[in-house]
Amino acid sequence: MGRRARFSPHVAAPAAAVLLLHLMLAAAASDPPYSCGAGAPPNIPFCDTGLPIDRRVGDLVARMTVAEKISQLGDESPAVPRLGVPAYKWWSEALHGVSDHGRGVHLSGPLRAATSFPQVILTAASFNPHLWYRIGQVIGVEARAVYNNGQAEGLTFWAPNINVFRDPRWGRGQETPGEDPTMTGKYAAVFVRGVQGYGISGPVNSTDLEASACCKHFTAYDLESWKGVTRYVFDAKVTAQDLEDTYNPPFKSCVEDGHASGIMCSYNRVNGVPTCADYNLLSKTARQSWGFYGYITSDCDAVSIIHDAQGYAKTAEDAVADVLKAGMDVNCGSYVQQHGASALQQGKITEQDIDRALHNLFAVRMRLGLFNGDPRRNRFGNIGPDQVCTQEHQDLALEAAREGIVLLKNDGVALPLSKPTVASLGVIGFNANDATRLLGNYFGPPCVTATPLQVLQGYVKDTRFAAGCNSAACNVTAIPEAVQVASSADAVVLFMGLDQDQEREEVDRLDLTLPGQQQSLIESVANAAKKPVILVLLCGGPVDVSFAKTNPKIGAILWAGYPGEAGGMAIAQVLFGEHNPGGRLPVTWYPQDFTKVPMTDMRMRADPATGYPGRTYRFYRGPTVFDFGYGLSYSKYSHRFVASGTKPPSMSSIAGLKALETAAGAAMYDVEAIGSEACERLKFPAVVRVQNHGPMDGKHPVLLFLRWPNATDGSGRPARQLIGFRSLHLRAMQAAQVEFEVSPCKHFSRASEDGRKVIDRGSHFVMVGEDDEFEMSFMA
Repeated sequence: MGRRARFSPHVAAPAAAVLLLHLMLAAAASDPPYSCGAGAPPNIPFCDTGLPIDRRVGDLVARMTVAEKISQLGDESPAVPRLGVPAYKWWSEALHGVSDHGRGVHLSGPLRAATSFPQVILTAASFNPHLWYRIGQVIGVEARAVYNNGQAEGLTFWAPNINVFRDPRWGRGQETPGEDPTMTGKYAAVFVRGVQGYGISGPVNSTDLEASACCKHFTAYDLESWKGVTRYVFDAKVTAQDLEDTYNPPFKSCVEDGHASGIMCSYNRVNGVPTCADYNLLSKTARQSWGFYGYITSDCDAVSIIHDAQGYAKTAEDAVADVLKAGMDVNCGSYVQQHGASALQQGKITEQDIDRALHNLFAVRMRLGLFNGDPRRNRFGNIGPDQVCTQEHQDLALEAAREGIVLLKNDGVALPLSKPTVASLGVIGFNANDATRLLGNYFGPPCVTATPLQVLQGYVKDTRFAAGCNSAACNVTAIPEAVQVASSADAVVLFMGLDQDQEREEVDRLDLTLPGQQQSLIESVANAAKKPVILVLLCGGPVDVSFAKTNPKIGAILWAGYPGEAGGMAIAQVLFGEHNPGGRLPVTWYPQDFTKVPMTDMRMRADPATGYPGRTYRFYRGPTVFDFGYGLSYSKYSHRFVASGTKPPSMSSIAGLKALETAAGAAMYDVEAIGSEACERLKFPAVVRVQNHGPMDGKHPVLLFLRWPNATDGSGRPARQLIGFRSLHLRAMQAAQVEFEVSPCKHFSRASEDGRKVIDRGSHFVMVGEDDEFEMSFMA
């Protein structure tokens, strides 16, 4: 009690606390903020690294006054000087590299840049989890380096964005790994593990974080502003079936497999309830069902809109009560800090509600080592500024860009170009000569910059340029100038597509076609060129380029997303055959006609009775421009299944298991009834032999799908479902085998209308692309 009295919130701060304040504010800009330094009094439990974190947090929170407690519930948490607790800023960004968006990171001191990787949608196109993990590792290292260098006030980074890319018009789809929940969940898990300093798989030390990753936006968030409906008021009507098999699985994987230490709840409502005020979502699902260990933040000002915009809460105090009792811990913004005291006075929250939130918040800060003394003397203390923008990190940015680029068309072997035969090169397009456009959104200052034009000028001395349009909007053109350049060059490359004025946070598209006069420019240039032109598309979301796909004067189409700081070099290396493209589309590219579908309709499954076509490759019934998983190469690959010697088991091997009969007479098995032990016994290997028939070495993603033979029978089954993927590097003429572990309980199950996971009795087909398939039968 004596020690408690010396730090009591009800007495003046003693000399020991002043020492802590001195340590906390040790003023050199190069000193990172921390607590419990060399001058801390002995035997203070919250500074005792030998105690469990829960006990340390409990001791710290017990020493705080109510006012001090409430002050910690915003993303800018002030210092508590008498306890030696420094200020902390929860909001930092690292979507595809450490960024100075947000409040916690300051790339304005000695460190002025960080490695800027491709925007996530392009990285995802590599279908390479090991690459995704390595990117996460680099971000974690550079984040800690910035902090150790005294240029950050927090180590909690609000990435990744793992909402399923449901609608092609969504302005933030570029930030995501695409439309498939399995792939998105895998990205979430390995990226988070990389950022937090964990291994790519296996057990983790959850008490020791290099940096903290936060999976957002939980859940069913994928609309910014569409025809008068904004994300702040949108009420997403989502079925239990869609929630179970589309919207929530990436977050489940992020928590269970990635062990994320942060979750962000979203602006929107789901079935009438704001996600940040949904106890079933935040506490029952994330914490109780999935075992989430970390903090939950609101999106910025998402608490205030519960009252101010949505009218869900009658008063500001009700909004504060709603979110704290639901399980949210910190508000991005100051709303809870402003109205928390009055909510407590009115009896709408208790001090225990506040303590619960603080326990989660300070536990994360302690897991980051920020209450263990000077972090430069602890586990991650040797990470210094020399580990930011290293050559290795920059090489990885180039590798990521190259691996993601997708070859969509290559008629008559228009690509690769040959340096000896290209004496002059025409480069057309607004996207060719602006390095910022390569970065997408949520980027920080990159280590290096080089536009595609600058790089190509190094490949072909006689390179001629015409922008052709003023911007992606292309409402001011200079087509004659572009035509003149095209007509005089041996080869022509157009850099077209979108930019952040067309798609970004708060901006959704109304159309899928290229904006303004871009098509006219492209066709005019193609008609004037000596031979078929090359079209490079820089964009996050899909575009309807049917005109280019069918135009023989457009010989090749490359999709390069927003390829990051090394994007110019990556594109050039693909164009000139120094890299063999192997990327595959992580989203379906729909025709313009798809825009007739209301963006606000959250249903995934098609409804033939009303003409609703469904969404994503799993459920969409309609024409496409390019399919999910599509991508060409300069090499030819083949696949075939190889007998593994292990016969796939059947449901009849499970004693006492009975099939459930539906009203329509179909039979299915409840996965929960099968049980985890039996599910383990049902697993079997699927072995695929892959061969590169040349002529070039290349990276090749192998995509394993489940196909149901009767997906249109009204059961709600997907037409296809990705169940595994692996990226292989194969030399020309080399063959290799890749083995997938197939788990029927996980991979052959589907969500029933009430959200249960069930396996239909009968035949299931596993296939690699369109090349080969074999049958798995499950009989009662």
